[in-house]
Amino acid sequence: MLIKNAAVVGPESFTGDIRITNGVITAIGTDLTVPVGTPTIDAAGQTVFPGLVDVHVHFRDPGQTDKETIATGSRAAAHGGFTTVVAMPNVTPVPDEEEKIAAQLAKNAAESVVHTRQWAPITDGLRSDQLVNDAAFKRLGVLGFSNDGVGVQHARTMMAAMAAARAVDAPLAAHIEDESLRADGVMNAGPVADQLGLPGMPNQTESSQLARDLDLAAATGVHYHACHISTRQSVALIRQAKAAGVHVTAEVTPHHLLLEDSDITGDDPNFKMNPPLRSHADRLAVIAGLLDGTLDMVATDHAPHTVADKGGTMRTAAFGIVGLETAFPLLYTRFVRTGQMTLPQLIARMSTIPASAFGLPAGHVQVGGPADLTIMDLNTPYTIDPATWFSKGKNSPFIGEQVYGRTVATIVSGALVYAAAQKEGR
Repeated sequence: MLIKNAAVVGPESFTGDIRITNGVITAIGTDLTVPVGTPTIDAAGQTVFPGLVDVHVHFRDPGQTDKETIATGSRAAAHGGFTTVVAMPNVTPVPDEEEKIAAQLAKNAAESVVHTRQWAPITDGLRSDQLVNDAAFKRLGVLGFSNDGVGVQHARTMMAAMAAARAVDAPLAAHIEDESLRADGVMNAGPVADQLGLPGMPNQTESSQLARDLDLAAATGVHYHACHISTRQSVALIRQAKAAGVHVTAEVTPHHLLLEDSDITGDDPNFKMNPPLRSHADRLAVIAGLLDGTLDMVATDHAPHTVADKGGTMRTAAFGIVGLETAFPLLYTRFVRTGQMTLPQLIARMSTIPASAFGLPAGHVQVGGPADLTIMDLNTPYTIDPATWFSKGKNSPFIGEQVYGRTVATIVSGALVYAAAQKEGR
């Protein structure tokens, strides 16, 4: 493949042609030549950058394929400009045995159009205190270990899990939630919840367990990854831990950067997620944390559900929203076009930094590197419309917003896995 007139932005910035052979970038320059008949993309007027990386997605496959499949989820990723994702293990059955995780890895490889890596569970069935066989799972090829969707409630279990992950040089990604403090909460505790008459979750549901985990991470030396940070207390704790030399990375979701509990004006389950949308002060804190590097990266926590699961009320609906097909345009529109962040800064937090943090071969556009690229039209506004999505999930509070940043093409290992024409007329 040849990409002509590529205006590349990211850790490598240049304008020129990119030649791809056997899935690898083999030349960058001006007026490059290729054999007759080689597929060619003219990227004039568009922007090229390294494929986006999302270390936190839910593809629901196997067992919950009415919500999403690896095929639909990975196509949604490609539509959103992502070339590498890491799937969480809260599927049915939980892949907590060697045979199950091997089957999951094989299924990912066979059915995904993007690079889909896999988190293994920390414990059997997610909710038990019995650790999985970390060494065997690591040999099979998992990225690391996570019980996402369920916070590890017992400190003794978490400390043992961290020690086991550290022993095999694997990261541990934590869903941080003290269930005794969450109780029956469905949104952030505070004046808005009181006004709506809905039970709330206090900030300490997250920050108290995070404080425990950071202390344990310091003691064990594990690479501890904090999922979906949402509170100002948590940002402060992570900043302090990093200063003390704890090996901690952290992610924040687009919805926690862009929305707060005051945006919930009625009983709308599309605004129900876990952790919940927090206060204005919390939102400002996570933005500041992302900008100063306390929070390393953006991750979508893509959580598709059926219409029935997201129907009803805030009290009864499932937690979670989809994000793969809206993350980049929302953040580009709200942060880059308004001058709060530069485009290279956004690309770093959505590609280069997560790739580096987890040792993934992504995040750069350079000779000898993988041909995982995203081509974007950053100049034409459009309206977020779920009818154009590949994901089975349509659960999002951002439907109807006007944004910039439409994916023109996504290239994975030198293959065109998404082109804008695929959704035309739908």
